Amino acid sequence: MIKIKKLYNYNKITLDELADIYKIENYSELKDIVLKLIKHEKIKIIKSSGTNGKKPALYNKYTVIKEKEDNSIYLEELNYKIIPEIDVSYFKKNIEKYKENRRYILKLNEFLKDNKDELQNRISQKERSFQIWQEEKYLQNKGISLLKKLDINIDKLNFYETNEPLAYYSIGDNIPHNILIVENMDTFYTFRKHLMNNLNDFFGINIETVIYGKGKGIEKSINDFDIVVDEKVSDIRNTIYYLGDLDFEGIIIYENLELSVREKYCIKPFVEGYKRMIDKALENNYELQPTKENQNKNIKDIFLNYFDDYYKKKILNILNNNLYIPQEILNIGDLQDGI
Repeated sequence: MIKIKKLYNYNKITLDELADIYKIENYSELKDIVLKLIKHEKIKIIKSSGTNGKKPALYNKYTVIKEKEDNSIYLEELNYKIIPEIDVSYFKKNIEKYKENRRYILKLNEFLKDNKDELQNRISQKERSFQIWQEEKYLQNKGISLLKKLDINIDKLNFYETNEPLAYYSIGDNIPHNILIVENMDTFYTFRKHLMNNLNDFFGINIETVIYGKGKGIEKSINDFDIVVDEKVSDIRNTIYYLGDLDFEGIIIYENLELSVREKYCIKPFVEGYKRMIDKALENNYELQPTKENQNKNIKDIFLNYFDDYYKKKILNILNNNLYIPQEILNIGDLQDGI
């Protein structure tokens, strides 16, 4: 008696393919196996394929009927094994997705059930990822998406992202003190050199720490201040000044930074530095260069409101003419003018 073989590699199958699978050369045998497969609900006739014209006639093509998998074990697991603070409603409706992610969901469940106290210590993203799943990159690759499907706020896992080390230079141990963030590397080196010469007067403002902001990168770094800098630098009583290029993009970097940390830190434009940039450009009648094309021009009033009417007018004139002043207009000689 011919045994019914599994056909699950196929979604649709032809008579020729059935004959090949069952190694049939006799048409009578082919008819028998086809009828047997139909009877046992392994295949279903595709009427639109037409018949082969032989006697008895057989249809040319069939749909392979997949066996329904018993998922009751997975539903039981989701209903009774997962702790209530993990919302598995999405996976109850998508069992195949649960099977794909089952290992990671069970690992998270085990951790929250048995080792929840570990979350009291804030550790790095990769450290937390390894602690829960024994895969250090899982959180940054797929873990965040999984947490969203489980309706778990990522803050619950109490981890921090590790960005590139923040470059800064400090003198003294005063708390509070004034900090100056500069947008570009060249200006950071110049201002750091000034501090290294034990000179902390920056256009009439006493500065004891200079930080390289690295453009937009400062927004991430400042959120991790308490991790990447000394306590005297991260102290919330400090006043932080910001100096960047005088263009739309530089102003937006400052305004986004100020908005993101205003509840914790006081960050102001380094007005005296910007005034010196403008004065120097005007005094020397420098030919200012045009800004990059397609700059975001949606600045607010946060930056401009720190300036008096004279300098506000000068700044708006520069911006409205699509020009800019790079902070590299300043050099060590400008810092030494008042010495």
